[in-house]
Amino acid sequence: MSNLTISVDENLIKQARIKAIQEGTSLSAKMRELLSLYVRQDTPAAPIVIPKLPVSKARGGLQPGIDPSSNRSMYDAMDADMDLTRLS
Repeated sequence: MSNLTISVDENLIKQARIKAIQEGTSLSAKMRELLSLYVRQDTPAAPIVIPKLPVSKARGGLQPGIDPSSNRSMYDAMDADMDLTRLS
């Protein structure tokens, strides 16, 4: 890991150190995080894949066995057709 020397207002450094301590981290860790975000801001994000729920062709609406009042049932239905190896 490399060291970096920068010039920053002393009062700003004090405030930043206090805030980092309150967040349970260090100022160095925060600077690494901010630099990482800065570098990646121009990198295009991967497209979000919104899974489709299986719909009954006979009646329209959800296929039998999917309970629209149950989050677990809806998540299971969305995940059933998803290629999970593509997400890693």
